[in-house]
Formats: sequence, structure tokens, C-alpha cells
Amino acid sequence: KQGKQAGADAFKLSSNENPFDPLPGVLEAVHAATALNRYPDATAGRLRARLAERFGVTDDAVHVAAGSVSILAQLVLATSGPGDEVVFAWRSFEAYPWLAVVAGATPVQVPLTDDARHDLPAMAAAVTERTRAVIVCSPNNPTGPIVTQREFDEFVAAVPGDVLVILDEAYAEFVTDPDAVDGLRVLSAKEHPNVVVLRTFSKAFGLAGLRIGYAIGHPRILDAARSTSIPLSVTAHAEEAALASLDAEDALLERVQAIAERRDRLAEALRAAGWRIPQAQGNFVWLPAGRETLDLAGAFDAAGLIVRPFAGDGLRISVGE
Repeated sequence: KQGKQAGADAFKLSSNENPFDPLPGVLEAVHAATALNRYPDATAGRLRARLAERFGVTDDAVHVAAGSVSILAQLVLATSGPGDEVVFAWRSFEAYPWLAVVAGATPVQVPLTDDARHDLPAMAAAVTERTRAVIVCSPNNPTGPIVTQREFDEFVAAVPGDVLVILDEAYAEFVTDPDAVDGLRVLSAKEHPNVVVLRTFSKAFGLAGLRIGYAIGHPRILDAARSTSIPLSVTAHAEEAALASLDAEDALLERVQAIAERRDRLAEALRAAGWRIPQAQGNFVWLPAGRETLDLAGAFDAAGLIVRPFAGDGLRISVGE
């Protein structure tokens, strides 16, 4: 389900969107892309080259698609089918279960720890000979905590090398914990070619409405993802906006810092009010409301605050609006 839209007199805190206007130069770049009668570059070649240079990899080690969730779907389709299993933490990003189901595979949900973190030893133990892919979300959406670099390194070492490990870092830019896993650091070590890192322009870069994200990984794995993709799904406007956003990194860092500071202030205030708030490292906080979740969401709604309820578990509140 998409986060509920807000009326004119309410604030939308339900979709983890960036509340700031597009970064400097982005609107100009989009307005200049006037060749609407032409197909876009199917490979998003200029953006791939720019990202490859940014992260010190070859162009074919970068894959661009209509949001990182599109790449998730492509990777699951490329690796998994009937009789196969896809392992992930739960609760985590709500797309994970149905991505496995659509591919014909079986979703395997591994419960989070009591402090709403990934239980990586339990996830490694859940891997069987039928497992084709494991998804790790850091920071975890919707609960907020990160996976540490040490935890991830130990986890990848414990997972068979023929199992795809997808590190979903959609909120990586908001992370302030120095111990957090860095997917690009994992890839630079070149010890685990079965790891693919996903990132997006939807969150920190504020391009959610244009749908563009990317993956960094082994070219053979990304070729498999490309083989299951819908052709020409990345528009020319999205590519131009992403390129312009990369040119405005100073402004990006200022905005990310502002959102992270608001997040930390909100989390601390909620803890002071008696809530048990997990470590928040994305652009959102998690209220573990349990059975009271839907009633609490109604109270927020009545107050003009549109939040994201997950019935029986808790509420996710986007920060920044």
C-alpha cells in the first residue's frame, strides 16, 4: 500500500518523502529535456558512467532502473522461482514478501530482535539449499536501526557464495552511526561477488516522483537483473534530474543533516515521553504501538498528521515535513 495522501490542512508523514524542493539545477535540467517524442537511453548510460566514476567501478557494474524497488523485483525474478526461497527480516520493507510471491518463490520471514534490529545470525541459519536470495535492509524500513559493518561482514561470510545477498541501502545518506555497514566498502573489498548494493534518488535526493534508483554489483548479476527489466522504464527526465542532483552535493548534505537532526530530536523527545523508540537512522521514527496501532493512527489523523500504520505492529512517522 502507498502511504496515505494528506489533505490541504494536514501534513503527510506517511511515505518517507523528502519535504524539500528539488536540489539546485534539477528543475532547469528537467525543463531542458524537451525531446518527449524520443525514447530515452535504455541504459541510462550517462548516469551509469557518472555513478561508476563516483564509486570507482566499471560502467557495467552499475544498473539504473525506475527506483531501487524495481531492481529488487528484477533480481528476485532473475534468481528465484517455484521451489526457491527468499529470506528477509520482518518487519521490514513491505514489498519484500510480494516480490518473492510474484516470482513464484516462497518468502521466508525472520523476526527482528526485541530492539527492532535484523537478527543476522538467525537469518544466516534460515538459509537452506533452496535459498536463492537474502535481503538485508539497513537502515531498516520501517523500524529504523542499522546493521553494523561487523555484523554484515560476519553474515556474508556465513552465507554460501552462490546465494545472492541484496543490501538495500535506500536511506544510506541519512545514517550518522559510524559503525553502520557501507555497501560500497563491501564491494570495494571484492571478497564477496554475490553482494549487490541498492540505493535510490527517491529519499535524500528528493526525486521520488521521477522514480530512479541504482544498483552496484558484479556485472554478471546486474546483467541478469537487466534481462528481467521492463525496457525504457527510466525516463530522460529522471536521468537528467539525477545527474543534476549529483552536481548539487553540497546542498544535499545540508538538507540531509537538517533532516537527521530533526529525526534525532524527535526520537529523543518521544523517548522522554515514555516511548521505546528504536535506533532511528533513516528519515523516519518508529512507534511500537502494537495492538493500539490503528487507534493511534486515527488520533494522529484527527490532529492533521498523516502517519503510516502497520496494523498490530506500530507506526512509522516520516521526519522533515
